[in-house]
Amino acid sequence: MVKTYIMMGVAGLMLAGCTSAAFTPTPSSNPWADDYSSVSSMENYRSWGTYNVHDPSCRKVGDYYYMYSTDAIFAENRKEAKEKGVPLGFIQTRRSKDLVNWEFLGWAFPDIPEEAVKWVRSHAGGGATNIWAPYMIPYQDKYRLYYCVSAFGRKTSYIGMAESDSPEGPWTQKGCVVKTDDSTPMNAIDPSIVVDPKDGKWWMHYGSFFGGLYCVELGPETGLPVKADDRGHLVARRANYRVDNLEAPEILYHPESGRYYLFVSYDPLMTTYNVRVGRSMEAEKGFTDFFGTALADTTNNFPILTAPYRFANHPGWAGTAHCSVFAAGDGRYFMAHQGRLAPHNMLMDLHLRQVFFTEDGWPVVSPERYAGSAERTFTEADLVGEWEIIRVKEPLHERRLEAGQVLGGEGELQEGEANVSRSLLLEAKGRLGKAEKGGWSFAPEKQYLTLDLDGENIANLIVFAGHDWENETETVLFTGLDSQGRSVWGKRVK
Repeated sequence: MVKTYIMMGVAGLMLAGCTSAAFTPTPSSNPWADDYSSVSSMENYRSWGTYNVHDPSCRKVGDYYYMYSTDAIFAENRKEAKEKGVPLGFIQTRRSKDLVNWEFLGWAFPDIPEEAVKWVRSHAGGGATNIWAPYMIPYQDKYRLYYCVSAFGRKTSYIGMAESDSPEGPWTQKGCVVKTDDSTPMNAIDPSIVVDPKDGKWWMHYGSFFGGLYCVELGPETGLPVKADDRGHLVARRANYRVDNLEAPEILYHPESGRYYLFVSYDPLMTTYNVRVGRSMEAEKGFTDFFGTALADTTNNFPILTAPYRFANHPGWAGTAHCSVFAAGDGRYFMAHQGRLAPHNMLMDLHLRQVFFTEDGWPVVSPERYAGSAERTFTEADLVGEWEIIRVKEPLHERRLEAGQVLGGEGELQEGEANVSRSLLLEAKGRLGKAEKGGWSFAPEKQYLTLDLDGENIANLIVFAGHDWENETETVLFTGLDSQGRSVWGKRVK
């Protein structure tokens, strides 16, 4: 039997002492509501701290975490915004001190940069109506904000860069980084940048379903390509790329393992959007997946970290991808991404999950959104009770897609597309409930849970404290990967 060995990340090692009484889930209110339709009108924009979040990118600067995101707004009404004096602009900006409560600061730019508009409209005949997928990175005493402007469903796109003395702006445009059109194999959207600590080189990953994901070297001094007009080289691609979407690269260097992780998003953003990841010892090439397959090959890659899901007592979430993965500055890592509230999938909420790294170097994410839960260790007795578990799997249905996205009338999940939770009873002495075959064990010194479940030994699942949003309690959670590179999530509910 193949075993998957999973190790708690650095964050999971910073734990408080055990309590003497067995733990049970305890009531705790959610920090904010999921349905924000009551504050969706334009004049309520300052209430959008965790709302209207799409394609987020996050970085800590000083005491604050700053988040930048695509200017996508539920119930957007520009006429109403103008009439009510709302400073509607482009690139939403937020900040937080605790990763739970977010302050909406407004928009980074007053309009779409003129050079980007001219490029897109002169080559596509339209488009350039908003700004997508910003990414901020500091350089010396400056802050650089990368962004993209495009025509939907076309390769006519423009990645630009602006600078500021503050992560809150104001921003000064510095010019074009990469631009593409229908004659190029790649599409200039979704930038993400990593700095190689060995030689200080800057590498920008970008791209989409059109031709795949590419990587180009930037000059640190300018923030622009080292070679003029260089569009870089291919790093990842899917086979039937016009239908099977691949986009949103997020590149992270993990100093504890010395590896680079390339997170990518599969499938249509409103429904079965899901996050996969590959890794390499080099910043700009050589990314392989869970089975050692190159991401530049056209095989669908694993692990799969997030996908549409539904726990009990909640309508569930779709579109759970286009992620930002970042260091919190205290040894912990987090992933931020959009989540679209089912069943209509139009409301876009911030999902922020803690990230752990396995013993063999794969990231996994919490089944629940982060709510500032206190860290603690657990005993075997704390795990005895009723659980809900989810075996996260890839989408199984063929869908009619265009340009990697859903067509009209296909904006909701089809039957069976969400990963739905099931009940699992952990009884004393390593037994499962009568309806289950298998058993379980717990290693308290490492906080590992091992399940013999569904005919598979799923070893060393990471156990940690977290918030149950569906039931509004503090509880015990676990996360990990099975032998096929699919996430396994659990939470104790009773």
